[in-house]
Amino acid sequence: MVPVSNSDLRMEPAFWWTGMQHNQVEILLQRAELASYTLQLGATKDIKLLKVEKGDSPNYLFVTLEIGEKAMPQKVPLVFSKGTQSFTVEFPVMARNTMPKAQGVDSRDVVYMLMPDRFANGDLSNDSIAGMLQKADRSNMEARHGGDLAGVQMHLDYLQDLGITALWLNPELENDQPRASYHGYAVTNHYLVDRRFGSNEQYRQLVSECHRRGIKMIRDVVLNHIGSNHYWMKDLPTKDWLNQWPAYTNTSFRAPTILDPYASEYDKKMFNDGWFDVDMPDLNQRNPHVANYLIQQAIWWTEYAGLDGFRIDTYTYSDQAFMSKWCAAVRKEYPNMAMFGEIWEQGVVVQGFFADNQPMARANFDSNLPGVIDFQMCFAIQEALTKGPGWQDGDARIYYTLAQDYFYEDPLKNLIFLDNHDMKRFYTIVDEQINKYKSGIAFLLTTRGVPQIYYATEILSTGTGNPSWATYRKDFPGGWPTDTINKFRPEGRTPIEQEAFEYTRALIKYRNATPALQTGKLMQFTPKDGLYTYFRYDASKTVMIVLNTSEKDKVLETNRFAERMQGFSKAKNVVTGATISDIGSLEVGKNSCLVLELSY
Repeated sequence: MVPVSNSDLRMEPAFWWTGMQHNQVEILLQRAELASYTLQLGATKDIKLLKVEKGDSPNYLFVTLEIGEKAMPQKVPLVFSKGTQSFTVEFPVMARNTMPKAQGVDSRDVVYMLMPDRFANGDLSNDSIAGMLQKADRSNMEARHGGDLAGVQMHLDYLQDLGITALWLNPELENDQPRASYHGYAVTNHYLVDRRFGSNEQYRQLVSECHRRGIKMIRDVVLNHIGSNHYWMKDLPTKDWLNQWPAYTNTSFRAPTILDPYASEYDKKMFNDGWFDVDMPDLNQRNPHVANYLIQQAIWWTEYAGLDGFRIDTYTYSDQAFMSKWCAAVRKEYPNMAMFGEIWEQGVVVQGFFADNQPMARANFDSNLPGVIDFQMCFAIQEALTKGPGWQDGDARIYYTLAQDYFYEDPLKNLIFLDNHDMKRFYTIVDEQINKYKSGIAFLLTTRGVPQIYYATEILSTGTGNPSWATYRKDFPGGWPTDTINKFRPEGRTPIEQEAFEYTRALIKYRNATPALQTGKLMQFTPKDGLYTYFRYDASKTVMIVLNTSEKDKVLETNRFAERMQGFSKAKNVVTGATISDIGSLEVGKNSCLVLELSY
């Protein structure tokens, strides 16, 4: 045999571990004319070659290894031969990591969401990388700005001081796209951190440092589509790797077709198989190799980096049978793994349809998705603070939304928020009125669910999304060495920004110390005269929250809340520390709120 070089062989994943539930690993291998080679295993122990499958392209093989229960760490020789030529590549099987992982993210946590490119630049040397398509240019809101993993790690003290216990980064994987590559949602390499953010090892170090500080890590995973510059697009492994159309076809963006009992097959296909964007080819997750690849990629990153949860992008657009399988496989490996599916739709029924064990009959189908990103609660609080009170509008929208929580097996697992990277900034939504801002923050941190704060919301960042939605994805002031104002520090903030920061921090820290706000019961009372009142309570503490969403100062008579207030005689304002000695009636200023801890 004549040995030949294997330096041009692509192998994904590059290694696996012993002792995994997922012990049958399918390796995607790519090399010119690879399918013309015969594959055998070299000397191994307790590891078997189960399958070798060819793609439609002659340049791919799918190789399945079974790692036995008794297998020890070893390098598995994959021996390729063709005529007189041969080459060998080693597939490492390693001992499992002992680092913390899959701790889960739940209603005891406060999540901070940030865009790595727009948060902080800790390493100027990786702002632009030779050979990659988009260079750094802070003057262009659609370009990359240079934020990176090092910048995030440099500001963990800031997040810790704020009281954050979980971090959600927008996708940090390679997006080597010619435009808008900064946001991360057009992946071009599933196993490589974008080099303009850092390296795989830096990502793992960031997660480790977060864990050391008691901060969990949520990965933003994109399963529905890839970037148009992904290496697959130059040479598809199989003809049906993507959902293909005779001409470019957008998704209809109509998720209700999935649950609509009257939906046409045409509409279902348009929603499920249409592409999200011309630069985001739609993966065919019904292809078993695509499905295996995406499942293994999630497990690999969890084991490699120590992830604690997944935010699942464009959840409804994916094939739902695949999503059920993906969720089940990840949860089988990591039972405590948190998952939040992005379900940006209208109505609790549509949103709740995709949640785990929900009450609507789905022909013995279960999504296996523990929690949803609760857009309905977001819309409700935004409406409460921007529309006048009405029978079913304004603050009543909160009431009616929560009244439908029976639709979730556990609504505490839903992730709740005021704004995110795809919306107007919350402070802009409430017309830059600080009292309305405080009401929103108070609601977020005291209602049920897992609260998420979008970066710089705590310092009153603004943005409308016009003319480009990148305007609400602005750089955090002070994250770049050349910034003349640093809002990571108190002296860089205006008085009103500091007021907002201190208010948000005070409520986060109170929440972190108050199990009643984390896992306690919730009782709400019907809104009346622009006043919406609810309680969070457990055996040791009762917290009363009052939102005045009207344009008038109000006096709230509390006698109708007797079933929750009976026996209590006074209260403490948890933000100011002031004591209210008579709680028979409460004064609530216009467009403002009270968060009170009741006492005897």
